[in-house]
Amino acid sequence: MIVFACLALHTKALSQHSSPDTIITFFSEKEILLDGVLNESVWEQAMHISNFTQRELNVNQPATERTEVALVYTEKTLYIGIWCYDREADKIVARELKRDFEHSREDNFEVIIDTYHDKRNGFLFIINPNAARKDAQVLDNGESFNVNWNGVWNVKTTISDKGWFAEMQIPFSTLKFRSGLERQVWGINFERNIRRKREQLLWQGWSRDSELEFVNRAGTLVGLNQVASKAFVEVKPYSIGGVQLEGDNDKGIFNLGGDVNYLVTPTLRLNLTVNTDFAQVESDRQQINLTRFPLFFPERREFFLEGQDYFDMGLGERIIPFYSRRIGLNENRQTVPILAGVRLLGKVNNSTIGAMSIQTAEQDGINGDVSTPTSNYTVLSWRQDVLKQSTVGIMSTNKYVNGRLHSTTGGYARYSTANLFGNKNLVVGASYARNYNSDSLSADASAHRVFVSYPNDRIQFDAAWSRNATNFNPEVGFLSRSNFQEFYTELEFKPRPKNFLRWIRQFSLKPLDMNYFIYDNTGKLQSFSYEIRPLGFETRSGEFFEFNIQRRAEGLQEPFEIRDSIIIPEGDYWQTRYEIQAETFSSRVFSFGTAINWGKFYNGKSVESELGVNWRANRYFNVNMIYEHNWVNLPEGSFQTNLISNRIEYAISPNVFGSFFTQWNNEDEEVILNYRLQIIPKIGADFFFIVNQLYDTSGKQWKLAQTVVIGKLIWRFAL
Repeated sequence: MIVFACLALHTKALSQHSSPDTIITFFSEKEILLDGVLNESVWEQAMHISNFTQRELNVNQPATERTEVALVYTEKTLYIGIWCYDREADKIVARELKRDFEHSREDNFEVIIDTYHDKRNGFLFIINPNAARKDAQVLDNGESFNVNWNGVWNVKTTISDKGWFAEMQIPFSTLKFRSGLERQVWGINFERNIRRKREQLLWQGWSRDSELEFVNRAGTLVGLNQVASKAFVEVKPYSIGGVQLEGDNDKGIFNLGGDVNYLVTPTLRLNLTVNTDFAQVESDRQQINLTRFPLFFPERREFFLEGQDYFDMGLGERIIPFYSRRIGLNENRQTVPILAGVRLLGKVNNSTIGAMSIQTAEQDGINGDVSTPTSNYTVLSWRQDVLKQSTVGIMSTNKYVNGRLHSTTGGYARYSTANLFGNKNLVVGASYARNYNSDSLSADASAHRVFVSYPNDRIQFDAAWSRNATNFNPEVGFLSRSNFQEFYTELEFKPRPKNFLRWIRQFSLKPLDMNYFIYDNTGKLQSFSYEIRPLGFETRSGEFFEFNIQRRAEGLQEPFEIRDSIIIPEGDYWQTRYEIQAETFSSRVFSFGTAINWGKFYNGKSVESELGVNWRANRYFNVNMIYEHNWVNLPEGSFQTNLISNRIEYAISPNVFGSFFTQWNNEDEEVILNYRLQIIPKIGADFFFIVNQLYDTSGKQWKLAQTVVIGKLIWRFAL
């Protein structure tokens, strides 16, 4: 009997599934009043599940607080009822209200739904006790996320002395699922985080080598037998009005445009956009560049972010064949008007399809900028599911301007399994891309990447070989460096102490972390870095610390001007550096993080430091400040850089929130102020009020150089 019990526990630990692992949703002919009070009779009639298990801090242990979930649906809507009981409800951590809140600092509840039941992809919904909402699309079992996807859904919550409770409302038109089925069978999983205890609970798949995003380990949702499937058209027009004040060049701002979304099938969406505008997008975060390589600025425009994961060829972060910021922005990150565009995204059976074509307007040079001709950008992507978790695909990125065609086309394959040695993860992949220019033939204009990854809780190993040939230049992409081969490998051990140092949750010990770059055309050193981490750990209370020893090298084939009149001669430079990073638990009212890196720098030395402070006063008011300082001493000259940013966030309700963002650095000698208010008058519609100001600080006083005040209204009509 004892042997049988031990065997059963072992089997449960391997499978990470508990019974029941299937939840049956209950059909209701009446809509549910969304108020966070789960008092309708259908909630009593529906099946409840409560078998949650700890993933953190004590894996395989029962939850310390009771959690229940039930699902109800009508012909058009899915409802999720959530009971998060808490015997110390006054200690619930909930200081966020805004849309897309920072959920890792909050008590929260997460739901992932695999509507295709392909055990690869899903829709992720996250809420907190204040009814703040966040959502994302999850692809390839968490290999990539589209965190900027904003679905149309809603939630209401209540808090009492027994805990917090929620009703989620998700229209079926927000989800994409297979059509023509009499009975829908979906994957589903739930996660609850009790932040003060750092307790993480999952319904299914609670292995530390897994995550909620691993939908291949999710449970099953059945009972959706009366789901309406019909054509769905969404129209989202916008209007903009405002003024730009710039010395004697004051001018009014007015614009109209919009999007039309049509569900060709429940899994395939066609999007048309006309006169696209991104006035509501916040300013880029400033960066100080001490390298000879270009800076990467992430995409911030919602239109491009929503389909970003459909256009990834798997060449890694250094070789990006499609970089959407090439569209509608010039080299100085200034706006180029987008006339119109069309986009098709979705899934047909086991094929994922992405297609987009954008036409930008001609623009004359302003303030010394080079004029920009009208251009067409077209991207095509096809990805096929193979085996249980693996993928093959092809992609082509094209630019057509003034009769000239540029194309970057390639293919990729990835083998992935979550069942190595029982329940370990392994990913192996390869990608290849090549340029084509209609006005020239370039020899060996290609790039490739081969990689292997063993991403697991206690041991993580990664290795890759990338090559960017001398003539490879994706004109609608981004290269962090050109003409290189990279040899990369990393090994990290992350033991969890059991019988000693119980205050430590997990160590991070890294004997190997190497990036070795050579020039592809000569084979000589381009860059080298090797990092050893003799000590790193995270405490059970949420603090973090690491100490790193680094060996770096730079091979300069020509002199490098690091600052005005400060030029580093060509040659090979070997450098030894040291680094300390530390952070306190970010869920506290006050928290901070700091990093300092010091040592040899080329033929001199430098100190790089950063300090961040967070004040989470309450759910209505949060403050974040970051200060970066670099001190560089070289034989050719010395200099210092300073970068200060401050973000004040406020919220009145989950549908009314904003921020005040300030940045300054001593290199540009400019202060950028960005004030942003967002109001959600109804789910799916938005009103933005934006004020941007630019101050020149090169003198002894701030001098106002530009002010832009804009109001933008986006409305939603579902037909």
